[in-house]
Amino acid sequence: MTNNTSILANLPKPSVDIDLGSFYAEIVQWFAHHWGRILVAGVVALAIVAVLYAVRSLAVRFCNRDRPGKHDWWLIFGRTFAKTTRSFIVLAAVQSVVAIADPPQIVASIFTGLFTIVAVLQGAIWARELILGAVEIHTGDGVESGESLSSAMGIIRLLVSFAVFAIALVVVLDNLGVNITGLVAGLGVGGIAIGLAAQGIFGDLFAALAIILDRPFRVGDVIGYDNTVGKVEAIGLKSTRIRPASGEEHIIANKILLDKEIQNLSQRDHRRHKFVIGVTYQTAPEVIERLPSILKEEVERCGQNFAHAGFANFNASSLDVEVEYDTPSPDFLPWHQARHAVGIAILKRLAKEGIEIAYPTQTTFTAAPDGKIIMPYADVQAVKRVDLKDGEA
Repeated sequence: MTNNTSILANLPKPSVDIDLGSFYAEIVQWFAHHWGRILVAGVVALAIVAVLYAVRSLAVRFCNRDRPGKHDWWLIFGRTFAKTTRSFIVLAAVQSVVAIADPPQIVASIFTGLFTIVAVLQGAIWARELILGAVEIHTGDGVESGESLSSAMGIIRLLVSFAVFAIALVVVLDNLGVNITGLVAGLGVGGIAIGLAAQGIFGDLFAALAIILDRPFRVGDVIGYDNTVGKVEAIGLKSTRIRPASGEEHIIANKILLDKEIQNLSQRDHRRHKFVIGVTYQTAPEVIERLPSILKEEVERCGQNFAHAGFANFNASSLDVEVEYDTPSPDFLPWHQARHAVGIAILKRLAKEGIEIAYPTQTTFTAAPDGKIIMPYADVQAVKRVDLKDGEA
């Protein structure tokens, strides 16, 4: 212990007064011998500051100007340049004229360090604006379709801001000579722990972001999954609310919903319907051959788009003929009304043509001892003669 104390006592102690004095003397000497270069550098720096301020002002004016498209890349670039900070403008101008002023090494190092910090932070601000602008362009008006989507965009802004400024912080610390290995490792382990603890929440959150970015459906669309068909009323950060025609509200987690096969019924431009018409086996083949054209006439008379019709199946009690047509509207009500009108028109036309629609029946045929089919009932005339004889008796 004594030896260590004596060694520390013999070490030279730093003199703050001498260092500050040397720095002050060096600054005074620099001003005395380079005042002309400093003056020229100051004028050039002021000119650069004026140009950068003018560019930022034009960007702000461009951003506030009315444009036909609400989200476009020109608007995003203008908004990005409008986020240029004053500190970056000043330090960028000073850094540009350092070579002209030829300052002492310590002064140049201070300006370089400050400019590096401000430039990294400014780059993070620009990157955040560009990323959020790209998200807005991709989502379009869907961001404004409801409070839930606006909240989701708020989460996107928070995540993007955290990511870019975390990277900026690591870059700044690295440039300052700080050992960031432990910091990066700690952030990685902490991120993994948080991710595992909130796996379900983050799964639904990223599923909500996927709905916003990929846009498989929007608020107001009619979608179908499994045995549910309904209108999307709200897209939240954890769940989506769907109301079917029966009136109740279905709430399903976003992650579970995206794992299913979703049918977006609002994206179609028509609705198709199919009728299967069974006629009796006693119908002549020529009539069945003419039946598709009859069905086409009735479908087109009702204002629907005929798809196809033809013989389909030999059923147990009927000969089946199918007809398919399209209602030129994605809405349910026109399709429902057209189904009623086409069905009534087909019934009337079949009755007019004398074509009988089959229904489940069974016919019993009796065979003679030699295997020939005979009538299943007695001869009517023979029955009358027997009744007359009984009456006479």
